[in-house]
Amino acid sequence: MEHSEQYIINGGTPLQGDVHIGGAKNAALGLLAAAIMTDDTVTIENLPDVRDINVLLSAIEGIGASVDRVNAHTVRICGKNISGLSVDYEYIKKIRASYYLLGALLGKYKKAEVALPGGCAIGARPIDLHLKGFRALGANVDISHGLMSAEAERLVGSHIYMDKVSVGATINVLMASALAEGKTVIENAAKEPHVVDVANLLNKMGANIRGAGTDVIRIQGVEKLHGTTYPVIPDQIEAGTFMFAAAATGGDITVRNVIPKHLEATTAKLLDIGCRIALYDDAIRVTAPSGRLRPTSVTTLPYPGFPTDMQPQMAVVLGIADGHSTVTESIFESRYKYVGELTRMGANIKVEGNIAMIDGVEKYSGAQVSAPDLRAGAALVIAGLQAEGQTVIDDIYYIERGYESFDEKLRALGAKIEKGRKNGSIKTEKDARFSA
Repeated sequence: MEHSEQYIINGGTPLQGDVHIGGAKNAALGLLAAAIMTDDTVTIENLPDVRDINVLLSAIEGIGASVDRVNAHTVRICGKNISGLSVDYEYIKKIRASYYLLGALLGKYKKAEVALPGGCAIGARPIDLHLKGFRALGANVDISHGLMSAEAERLVGSHIYMDKVSVGATINVLMASALAEGKTVIENAAKEPHVVDVANLLNKMGANIRGAGTDVIRIQGVEKLHGTTYPVIPDQIEAGTFMFAAAATGGDITVRNVIPKHLEATTAKLLDIGCRIALYDDAIRVTAPSGRLRPTSVTTLPYPGFPTDMQPQMAVVLGIADGHSTVTESIFESRYKYVGELTRMGANIKVEGNIAMIDGVEKYSGAQVSAPDLRAGAALVIAGLQAEGQTVIDDIYYIERGYESFDEKLRALGAKIEKGRKNGSIKTEKDARFSA
């Protein structure tokens, strides 16, 4: 069973070399949903080969669309023969992005039903903004028996104000309104790069969307969309994770195939803590200082602010800085689950409400820890790479939801990291009880 896999890390090696960044998982999830909105074939390139993507592709196949996985990073999707408008099966609860199928199917067929989303346990992520948006377009929305359903005689453009900046709701309403009648205006829209990516794909498919990337998006509905080929943008969170790994281990890494503009907030914090940064057209080089890192303060904010998905990695790096730092999490409320694990590695962090107060230690020490969620798991890997001795990380299943070939890419940079199984075999419930 996949849940028994772990990373075994022997820390203390500075990471050096080049790493190629894959397509952005969060952008790809939106693009795959948008791809079913036409009866023509849509080809998505630069797709990351990670679990969340594979789950969504299975769901898309499950409703009758044809999914042709040309290779690990390219897929051809044809939504012509979609027969089921209800996406409800075991996998869908595992990833939140399943809800994008609601906007896509509602736009195309004026009717959809999707199981309530799952995903990482990092706090309440209200679905009400999505529902409010669909209602504004004229849909009847209902939640019962663990399903969200939306249905409309016709979708009519509307003026929608988002009470809170929400990437998911912005993308969902964007998709539905692309095929609505008349004009839709989304105010206080999310400005994240993956919102722009989904809008760009829809425009290539014949939609009429302007203003994506700003806080007001204007959509003139069209009657139908057509096929196209489109590459996923590079993953700014994967890139940021490697950049922070360079900082933590005293390394020198060049991340390639990135859009430096998307990494400005991350880059600014690396400069704050004393790293040297060199920017190229599609690459960034991060060189750690020779001495200890400097402390700083950081607050997560919607793009272009510091990303919440980089918060655990940032905290791990500040945990070994020379002095007192604070991290304020303003997006999700349960995003400090990793702090207990990091404390076992010697970190000195106190959490009060949404603020983590960090007093830097010189080194982490190896320990047995487990990944509580995707980004926190990646952060613990960074801690293990810096730590003295051996670190074993359980539940790496979470990490592999969003990082392709993570251990391989790290090994190529000189990291001593291997993938293994608990006790070299699979641990049963009974074993766990007796060894607990």
